[in-house]
Amino acid sequence: MYRIAEIREENTYVQIRGRVIKTLIVGTARSQRLVVTVEDESGQIDLVWFQGVKWLGDKFSNGQEWIVFGKPQQFNKQWNIPHPEVEPPESELLPISKSIQPIYSSTEKLKSKGLDYKGLGKLVRALLMHKKFYLAENLTLDIIDRLRLVSRQDAFLTVHFPQSPDLLAKAQARLKFEELFFVQLRMLKNRAFRLQKTDGHVFTNVGEYLNNFYHHHLTFELTNSQKKVIREIRADMGSGKQMNRLLQGDVGSGKTMVALMCMLIALDNNFQACLMAPTEILANQHYSNISRMLSGLNINVRLLTGSKKQGERKEVIEMLESGSLSILIGTHALIEDNVQFRNLGLVVIDEQHRFGVAQRAALWEKNQKTPHVLVMTATPIPRTLAMTLYGDLDVSVIDEMPPGRKPIITKHVYDRDHYKVYNFLKQKIRQGNQVYIVYPLIEESESLDLKNLTDGYKGVVREFPEPDFKVGMVHGRMKQQQKDEEMKRFLQKETRILVSTTVIEVGVDVPQATVMIIENADRFGLSQLHQLRGRVGRGSVQSYCILMTPDELGNDARQRINTMLRTNDGFEIAETDLRLRGPGDLQGTQQSGILNLRIADIIRDEKILKFARNIASDILDDDPGLKLEKNANLAKYVDHMDEHKQNWGLIS
Repeated sequence: MYRIAEIREENTYVQIRGRVIKTLIVGTARSQRLVVTVEDESGQIDLVWFQGVKWLGDKFSNGQEWIVFGKPQQFNKQWNIPHPEVEPPESELLPISKSIQPIYSSTEKLKSKGLDYKGLGKLVRALLMHKKFYLAENLTLDIIDRLRLVSRQDAFLTVHFPQSPDLLAKAQARLKFEELFFVQLRMLKNRAFRLQKTDGHVFTNVGEYLNNFYHHHLTFELTNSQKKVIREIRADMGSGKQMNRLLQGDVGSGKTMVALMCMLIALDNNFQACLMAPTEILANQHYSNISRMLSGLNINVRLLTGSKKQGERKEVIEMLESGSLSILIGTHALIEDNVQFRNLGLVVIDEQHRFGVAQRAALWEKNQKTPHVLVMTATPIPRTLAMTLYGDLDVSVIDEMPPGRKPIITKHVYDRDHYKVYNFLKQKIRQGNQVYIVYPLIEESESLDLKNLTDGYKGVVREFPEPDFKVGMVHGRMKQQQKDEEMKRFLQKETRILVSTTVIEVGVDVPQATVMIIENADRFGLSQLHQLRGRVGRGSVQSYCILMTPDELGNDARQRINTMLRTNDGFEIAETDLRLRGPGDLQGTQQSGILNLRIADIIRDEKILKFARNIASDILDDDPGLKLEKNANLAKYVDHMDEHKQNWGLIS
């Protein structure tokens, strides 16, 4: 139950208890609406109905108390709840507790069948109170006794019809622990199975390729963080167990260099390596950089993408099968059936969330023995999300940036000062720099008052005319070849301004691009803003990120903007983004299939999550396969989970 003053932007639905102080019918004829103002000890809020105004108006009298459930929204900076569900506190529908009433969300279709929240409540109560209703226990007696948890059946009864706030809290604690515990138990069990059953190539040699490159061709000192991660990966690849490691690091932290040195270890052990990137332009960039860095080392590196001519493709495939090709870099073309390796030892997947599960898994089938797998992401993952989403993988983090890079200067500018920003851009372009301008939409939307790409592009072209300036445009509806051509022109400085949607969020390295303008920055998530900012600052020249917004900003939007102004630390930004938006909205979580949490919250319940993981780990240390009789309940429930969920850890 919320107090009115506690309502925030992040609240999807709230339940409040308030007393009617005013009832008002506003408007005439079809535009009428009923506005009922209620208050509690903390404040006031309007309840608004646009339908059934006449008969609803007779329902409310000043001084009456109501339990209210609905979705809050702001209008003219004031909170209101449109079309809420209301119920008098003394209702005899669910006479369980006068202070806590269950409210079930419904839909218009269900309501038309008599299943509003009252009807749903009757059904739920009838089910739970039926004499044959029984929920089998899924935890062990040891865990229940140790943590003093209520039974599963009592928890379900109480969470629907609590007798008191204290009993409700105990029921919620039981269900939260259960939910998080089984997520952790399942992932740790799968990880243990992978380590036990999936043998890997043993890379014991660190020889000529790596040593020659490190001592004679590496033109800069690795950061301590890069060295630490390479040691972790070397230990994995020499253990005899198949490596399945996630490498995360902020934009520009040096993940590709780590991947290259690990590929050289594979070569030192007479194995091949490959790197798969999500786009052709990014694959070309990796090929160009790696070929340049390995120049003079007599290592055969080739590129395979969808645009390769048949003759070139045939040559690459023949070299791959003969073993004369050591490193193959490419796009989805790497997973085609006719692409076969002689002895693939290491697979590197860049920006892994851009590939489907089946696409990533296809690389596993290129060898009789599973190759080592290193998946990389430039999207920092908060520790609680990583524990939940990638809990069955080994995770390495590069948390240090290479020396010499200047921090990106981030500025917040209101739309009314566009002319100042354009003058700044002209100055920077005349100095030889390039500029990104990012818009949130391709075309104008009737429902969203946002800047749109097509109108924005026309405005930029007017403001920056040829021949002094050249402007390009890319967006997600363009064919991949068109996008690649536009990016190539920008990379070669044929265009100086690139107007774009967020398709450049993960893209090529353009050292001369030093200014990032983000229009309607208030409409982007924090992690996305940070990824876009990371497109600049790739060279030694001072770079800038300018966040353009309307004058009026909501609380969450202002908090996101202030976070961007305060820090360049991707992990701090990811933690803040997780708190603001929740895990379901963050990049890459939807395909995981494991974050459909019903009651637990990995942000608010972080302590429960860590505690649950520790207990799951202790149980598996004692009984890795859950074969002991005392763990029969756990094994049965995990098997049930496995029937409905894929083991992403084995195919990442």
